[in-house]
Amino acid sequence: MRLIFMGTPEFSVPALKALVAAGHEIAAVYTQPPRPAGRGQQPRPSAVQQAAAAMGLAVRHPASLRDPAEQSALAGLNADAAVVVAYGLILPQPVLDAPRLGCLNIHASLLPRWRGAAPIQRAILAGDAETGVCIMRMEAGLDTGPVILREATPIGPQDTAGDLHDRLAAMGARMIVDALAAPDRLAGSQQPEAGVTYAAKIDKAEARIDWLRPAVDVDRQIRALSPVPGAWCPDGRKDSARLRLLRSRLAVDAPAGLPGTVVACTPEMLAVACGEGAVAVTQIQRAGGRPAGIGEFLRGYPLASGDRLG
Repeated sequence: MRLIFMGTPEFSVPALKALVAAGHEIAAVYTQPPRPAGRGQQPRPSAVQQAAAAMGLAVRHPASLRDPAEQSALAGLNADAAVVVAYGLILPQPVLDAPRLGCLNIHASLLPRWRGAAPIQRAILAGDAETGVCIMRMEAGLDTGPVILREATPIGPQDTAGDLHDRLAAMGARMIVDALAAPDRLAGSQQPEAGVTYAAKIDKAEARIDWLRPAVDVDRQIRALSPVPGAWCPDGRKDSARLRLLRSRLAVDAPAGLPGTVVACTPEMLAVACGEGAVAVTQIQRAGGRPAGIGEFLRGYPLASGDRLG
């Protein structure tokens, strides 16, 4: 098919590569404009723009698609379909109507559960047993369109948002190729009314760890916010510094202790008491440092049972 591809972050890249590998013609790649990044705050192209440029694809990055001239230019591509993956811009109705077969979205949840911006993180925070990918026909509502394909994957007890991100991106890439191989089934099936939930964007205020909460909640928080923005706590020694906790599991047999107290410390894990139970942190990052396993972390930051984290 002749396709328009619309996406921005790294999550979108596997789908773009899969469509090219499957022999589809990419008429144009739409992505968000370069944003200031890094210490120098220089404009940096999105992950999709970089991948598209490496493949020699035409790239467009309008700040908005509400301009009639932009809409006319997109319609002039005469595409069979548009594939949309975490693009980040609202598609006005003229854009949704422009491709012959409509706009197809790769969404990282089992719709109608977790419509919206942060479905991977919200699924972990809620303690869902599984998540997945839906290929959906887009319409004006927020992730309300008919579902063409659906596939589930379990959420393991130590899975982070980063782990699921990579797994779901690969699933979505495979599934969109399968969906386009059967154009007669692209109408999809309407989503049920029951079971609708919304995945609000993660707020930075959600990242600070409250050790008074039950260990099951703290563990989910650490895994859901890893790698970005990273759940954190004050490091206990420098009030202005933070420790980012990136991987964890429940510490089933850990001794009891006051919330925030280190109750067990080995090269494999750092067990911290919570309001109920304890969490075993297995990967951590100091301010200005890189993510490290507990053994490596302790070599530069000695801790012992009885120490307190902020």
